[in-house]
Amino acid sequence: MTAPHGFSVSRYAPERGPLARLTARDSVLRRLDWPILLSALALSFLGALLVWSATRNRTELNGGDPYAFLFRHSLNTGIGLVLMIGTIWLGHRTLRGAVPVLYGISILLILAVLTPLGATINGAHAWIQLGGGFSIQPSEFVKITIILIMAVLLAAKVDAGDQIHPDHRTVAKSLALAALPMGIVMLMPDLGSVMVMAVIVLGVLLASGASNRWVLGLIGAGVLGAVLVTTLGMLDEYQINRFAAFANPELDPAGVGYNTNQARIAIGSGGLYGAGLFNGHQTSGQFVPEQQTDFIYTVAGEELGFVGAGLILALLGVILWRACRIARETTELYGTIVAAGIIAWFAFQSFENIGMTLGIMPVAGLPLPFVSYGGSSMFAVWIAIGLLQSIRAQRPMTA
Repeated sequence: MTAPHGFSVSRYAPERGPLARLTARDSVLRRLDWPILLSALALSFLGALLVWSATRNRTELNGGDPYAFLFRHSLNTGIGLVLMIGTIWLGHRTLRGAVPVLYGISILLILAVLTPLGATINGAHAWIQLGGGFSIQPSEFVKITIILIMAVLLAAKVDAGDQIHPDHRTVAKSLALAALPMGIVMLMPDLGSVMVMAVIVLGVLLASGASNRWVLGLIGAGVLGAVLVTTLGMLDEYQINRFAAFANPELDPAGVGYNTNQARIAIGSGGLYGAGLFNGHQTSGQFVPEQQTDFIYTVAGEELGFVGAGLILALLGVILWRACRIARETTELYGTIVAAGIIAWFAFQSFENIGMTLGIMPVAGLPLPFVSYGGSSMFAVWIAIGLLQSIRAQRPMTA
């Protein structure tokens, strides 16, 4: 017999002695997906080294302390781990009841960005300054709430046994709730985050079993929306220039094409084994802008070579593979949808980030999950890992 949240029965039995607590703790630890956890930890560790290499000589960034970003990245990872543990402890089923509240809070936060509380960084008015050098990017957490709010709606009647697939009215409601925060984020403008959210919505719909007409209609609406955004001048000049540079990197090699060209040089110079940590000429010479955040993969390519850059891809692949397995093995549609949304998020954002450093995707200002420097991004991805672990831990044990 299994108690609520998938813990062993002793967790809820009248006996509260040391043996009961030990049994409950052992049950949770046994149910965790360790390949996901260890891969995420390895990526964060590699990220700390790469961020350190990219910033240790940047006195205008580190304030004269070469260890500043190493400490901050490690601190962000530690906070992320605490958030993951808290998410596992609460459980995705418990959070299911709080999703409407979390959704409302996320809407308020992204609306606050559009007020004087908001701050502009790298052309996007997407941050809230907290003081003391700290800031948050609410759009990172909106990715989670979109997954959760759509999962709650789309799975409600199916998990209750009233339907086999979500009906059209339910799908329409879920899309409307996802469109609201996406529209607000577009006003910032944070096109990169909107792209990720759109892929998340598509992944959620595919996992929910919704009619293919909705999926095809969403793809068509996305294409039409991209055309309208471009033709109506809703993009800022720097965003238009980024797409122009992607189409033709030689268009302005000293301007908008500079990032992409320098990123290619850095990765190409790494060869098979790289120049060695802290020995990259492009990195040490500070030729690649935003190298600790959006272009962190260039440090791996230059200093760790094809082997190190490939290791990052392999670790991301392990996370996606295990997440797919969790999505497939869970017995409730809600868990499947949440896992699928996270898979779509991690897969597209990783592809976009690495692709823009290789010149096969436009520069969109998206961090590489677990590796890039950034508190909000790190917190969000570790919460997502907590959700995946909770889905796995709370499913019935088959072996």
